[in-house]
Parts: sequence; structure tokens; C-alpha cells
Amino acid sequence: MNPTVGWALAGAALFAGWQGYGWQGLVFAITLIVFWLVLQFNRALRIMKNAASAPVGHVDSAVMLQSRLQPRMTLMQVVALTRSLGRKLSDEPQTWAWSDAGGASVTLVFRGAKLERWALSRAPAASVSDTLLESPD
Repeated sequence: MNPTVGWALAGAALFAGWQGYGWQGLVFAITLIVFWLVLQFNRALRIMKNAASAPVGHVDSAVMLQSRLQPRMTLMQVVALTRSLGRKLSDEPQTWAWSDAGGASVTLVFRGAKLERWALSRAPAASVSDTLLESPD
């Protein structure tokens, strides 16, 4: 949710609670706001707990990750999607990478805490002569 919308809804709840029920409505609105904040904190902790159990910067399939990315996603949404913490490549702009066992990797660039662009790079294909085994004579 956009922070501006969230603060506007919180302000509207406070105003409506005060106008409708006086100080009891104001207390109820504050209780709702605190409950919402606790839910968001719990969600962030759950995402980080799940990501902590996986290797850093590893995904099952970089191609599938690349296909599920959308512009303006937050880093928290990407971590929830990958179930892994990314490998930080750069601070400015914020650049993170995830790779799979096949050598493919996805590099994500964030500006203003939102996903701006990403790139998929695949591992170089092995030549046919590298994959053939010598036959025993």
C-alpha cells in the first residue's frame, strides 16, 4: 500500500472515530491503527524468517523469477517471491542478484525503494564436444 494512502486512511479513521463516538471512537481508531501496524510487522518478520532458511542469492529458477517480476515491486515483495535474501551488488543504485543452479541469474535495480528494471543472464551453453564422453575401447 502507498504510504500516503495509509496515512490518509489512518487520519480518516481518527477523524471518523472522534466525530462518531468521541474519545471512545478515537481510542478505537488508534487500536485499529496499531493492530494494522502489528500485522505489517508480523508479515515482514515471517518473510525474513522464510528467507533466512535459504542460501543467499539462490532461487530454484531464475527464468521463472524473471517472468514473475513487475515494475515498482518493493524489495520485500521480491524477497517474499524468491524466499531468499539477494546478493547485494551495489549501493547506488541498489542492485541485487539471484541465481539458480544452472548458472542463470537475475539482476534487479531498485530506485526509490521500487523495482525499476531487471535483467536475466543465462550461463553460456556448453559445446557439444564438452558434453560427449569418450567411449572405452
